[in-house]
Amino acid sequence: MYHLIDDTVSFIRQRIGDFTPEFGIILGTGLGKLVNEIEVHYQLMYSNIPNFPISTVEFHTGKLIFGILNGRKVVAMQGRLHYYEGYNMQEVTFPVRVMRDLGIQKLFVSNASGSLNSAIKKGDIGIIDDHINLLTDNPLRGPNDETYGSRFPDMSAPYDKKMQEQGLEIAKRLGVNAHRVVYVSTPGPNLETRAEYRYMRLMGGDIVGMSTVPEVIVANHMGLPVFAISVITDEGFHEDLQPVSLSEIVKIAAEVEPKMTQVLKELIALQ
Repeated sequence: MYHLIDDTVSFIRQRIGDFTPEFGIILGTGLGKLVNEIEVHYQLMYSNIPNFPISTVEFHTGKLIFGILNGRKVVAMQGRLHYYEGYNMQEVTFPVRVMRDLGIQKLFVSNASGSLNSAIKKGDIGIIDDHINLLTDNPLRGPNDETYGSRFPDMSAPYDKKMQEQGLEIAKRLGVNAHRVVYVSTPGPNLETRAEYRYMRLMGGDIVGMSTVPEVIVANHMGLPVFAISVITDEGFHEDLQPVSLSEIVKIAAEVEPKMTQVLKELIALQ
């Protein structure tokens, strides 16, 4: 895997010259239009980058975008990769390794999730403080390269506390209903049953989704501070649980997207 990373980084550097991004952004569901706020210098389709996995989710674009956001140099993944697409964990997290080798100092992640907590409603925003990993594999399984990180990385604080506080303060000032949350990550792609929602709430989860944790594990392995934000698109705490369609999830995400975009823009300007 590591020689593939080197090949990919070399290819990208040939195309972006001396542009060195300070921050990496993974634009999941609910933040894809942040690219409209970026002064784009370079953009590369995933399909044109050697060794780079290609997003197969229909509403994830699949571009690596380099530019300026609120005066800071960023590289943004417009479209993330998921375990449920059939990739292994090393492939899902490959872009994070690449972004780190391109020079990023911090990682910002967004996603869509369902609420497990009746105090958190669809249309709200969650700022992730911790997670529970229910995925069936780990991106660090296999040989470890000590140049990236330790064999047994600490995960006592996987999400940066200072950025959480800043994010919550920005949201409050903007009038955004934001919560500090524990995120549960599941393999997907199916949504959860009533019993599964109850189980995850009893475990201490506030929201549930199908992404983010693999990238966060790898970022922590490499010593990258992480900020993660989630748009709550559905509610799983009702006994009379109603079916949820993808179109409903995307609709709610689109409605909340401007709020998430503003929070992230202002947060990045503070770093």
